[in-house]
Amino acid sequence: MRVLIVEDEPYLAEAIRDGLRLEAIAADIAGDGDTALELLSVNAYDIAVLDRDVPGPSGDEIARHIVASGSGTPILMLTAADRLDDKASGFELGADDYLTKPFELRELALRLRALDRRRAHSRPPVREIAGLRLDPFRREVYRDGRYVALTRKQFAVLEVLIGADGGVVSAEELLERAWDENADPFTNAVRITVSALRKRLGEPGIIATVPGVGYRIEPGADAVRGEGEVRG
Repeated sequence: MRVLIVEDEPYLAEAIRDGLRLEAIAADIAGDGDTALELLSVNAYDIAVLDRDVPGPSGDEIARHIVASGSGTPILMLTAADRLDDKASGFELGADDYLTKPFELRELALRLRALDRRRAHSRPPVREIAGLRLDPFRREVYRDGRYVALTRKQFAVLEVLIGADGGVVSAEELLERAWDENADPFTNAVRITVSALRKRLGEPGIIATVPGVGYRIEPGADAVRGEGEVRG
């Protein structure tokens, strides 16, 4: 999952970003409204987390922009105001959830997971495909009943692949959704992470390389055939 954090307090924004990384959630930071709108124009985010009181276009204006764009990107509002009227106005603008400062980072992560699940309401909270079972809330993965210990980045990559329901995910999309804006587009991080993930998941291979296209979840011992054809 990749989210946009619009927050003008640098220390808080960085703490949120670092905390979400521990939950295998990639986050980009915008310290003002103009930067937020620019990032929204060039990146596809799963969720936008908006502080209502930021320099430039306010959080409310950014929310209106997201709603008007028709992207369907869920919006979580952050604010120091806890009055019901303030929350009501936020929901009227199109916010999907509200979190009052101060808050626990764990609660923010749980709310983001819930919003992501609600965005595709037909998708069960625990994903299962080809013997894999991924629980995003507990951050646990099992294969054929066996617990698989993964790093945060491996978990994030696997979550994107499982979310494709057997479809092909390009290396570029993995880089975009499992890393953040600081990722080097020419890095081998995707290829290296997928390779390590395959080893963690064990045999028979389940992550297939589609030459020149990307990766997908596919049961069978020949799933890794074609490795090296995709540049990560």
